[in-house]
Amino acid sequence: MFEAIDKTGKTGRVPGMKAVSPLSLLFLSVSLLATAPIAQAQDDYPRREAAECRTREGIPNFLDKLKQGEKKELRIGYLGGSITAAPGWRVKSLKWLQERYPDSELSEINAAIGGTGSDLGVFRVEQDVLQHKPDLLFVEFAVNDGGAPPERIHQAMEGIVRQTWKANPETDIIFVYTLSQPFLEDLQDGAFSRSASAMEELADFYGIPSIHFGMEVAAMEKAGTLIFKGEKPKADEKPAADAPIVFSTDGVHPLVETGHELYLQAIARSWEKLEDCVGSKEPKAHELGDPMREDHWTAAKLVPIQESMLSGGWEKLDSGENGNPIAVRFANRLPEMWKASEPGAKIAFQFRGNVANIYDLVGPDGGQLSVVVDGGEPKTLRRIDGYCTYHRLSKSSVAGGLDADAVHSVEITLSDEAPNKKEILFEKNRPDLEKNPAKYADNVWYAGSLMLIGDIVE
Repeated sequence: MFEAIDKTGKTGRVPGMKAVSPLSLLFLSVSLLATAPIAQAQDDYPRREAAECRTREGIPNFLDKLKQGEKKELRIGYLGGSITAAPGWRVKSLKWLQERYPDSELSEINAAIGGTGSDLGVFRVEQDVLQHKPDLLFVEFAVNDGGAPPERIHQAMEGIVRQTWKANPETDIIFVYTLSQPFLEDLQDGAFSRSASAMEELADFYGIPSIHFGMEVAAMEKAGTLIFKGEKPKADEKPAADAPIVFSTDGVHPLVETGHELYLQAIARSWEKLEDCVGSKEPKAHELGDPMREDHWTAAKLVPIQESMLSGGWEKLDSGENGNPIAVRFANRLPEMWKASEPGAKIAFQFRGNVANIYDLVGPDGGQLSVVVDGGEPKTLRRIDGYCTYHRLSKSSVAGGLDADAVHSVEITLSDEAPNKKEILFEKNRPDLEKNPAKYADNVWYAGSLMLIGDIVE
């Protein structure tokens, strides 16, 4: 048996999952409000002491709207990666909040894209979230930002925060941290991962509350009542009453029935703390004072690709009801999609700024690009990776760290050299290439928009 949460925040039982006391399994030495950094042996970046919830300045604006008792719509944005995209904690938390506050009409803004981090999120937050006017925004990128430098995490996450409050100063934000297997040991030792620690610095600076979904998960795994990575029980298989529950099958993505339920419980426990702290936090607009970093990415934006930038074999795909299937599938994220299908097809533009990327797709028919910035040496980018048995949203990393006051030239060309797809695909995905060779035969590029910190120079 396992404890689930009802609309009042109390717990009930779900068959097939073992009951575990949250208090008995949480790390006794961890204070929920602790802020001291913990140094780790892996590198010299200071780790933050683990805590399930730090309320900081809370979410007083959203809670005030919830408790007004008016039957009006409130919108919750979910910006994150595949763990948020799954029908798990996002769906469960929306349902739980709706049941907890029946006098409000809650709806979601699902802005989650698998396999992406805050470095894409900061460019798309306006299009995918802010134009829909969220009252509350959850931001989840700790796992996908796991390998990113802390400075880059600061730049992107600060850009998300400042864009949000510039669009609507009354929108409240919560940082949420999920868990993957490489983070497990650190968390069991009482320390956040490097990515979550970097995000905590920003949360401290702006007073943003944070919730770590993995505290109880890590404690249960340490206690032997949870298997972090294992085989999913068959539908007709009834596990023994004292059997440990399986959190995930891959060490990253929680099972909806178990792992995501634990994530929901972390929200429920933390929500009570957020409600308790609201008494001293009056609803007010979030003020944007001086930034934490001068090189923050608040100016990050999506810029349409102009036909005048294109040469060679390009086609603008129809994303209408009966249009190109790939363009239709991704129309909500890439309203315009261009396809380069002939070697030599090129995008060329000039801009004044310091970052330029392309919001695009990777997939089984992905080709190889040659990127030249300011006339320098060509850089190769492949639009297929080890997971690409299907198409998914991605970004071509073109240039960063440039002189922001200078004008820069960019040329990106579809190469006549095809990537070695058999070598690129992970071993478990190679049978799909052998079974469906036609799916991988083409070498094309699907481009949606420019991602700039700066402005196009005509």
